[in-house]
Amino acid sequence: MSKKQETNEPQKEFIFQKRNYLFMFIGLACIALGFILMAGGGSEDPNVYNPEIFNFRRIRLAPTLVLIGFGIEIYAILLNPNKKDNS
Repeated sequence: MSKKQETNEPQKEFIFQKRNYLFMFIGLACIALGFILMAGGGSEDPNVYNPEIFNFRRIRLAPTLVLIGFGIEIYAILLNPNKKDNS
């Protein structure tokens, strides 16, 4: 007869849970969208001025999306999915 040997090895567990990774991917998508919105607007001829580089999308919207994405990333890292509400 064989007995199961009990090992005292700690159970391997991921640091982050599914909810953390979900928020990380959302934050990464916001950052990528912000950088995509910042791209472009150049001119083929460097001697020609193109005022499109100073429009609302590139100056306000895209950097705001990038900062929001970084905020979501920080939230995803600090989020504790195991915390239960006692209300």
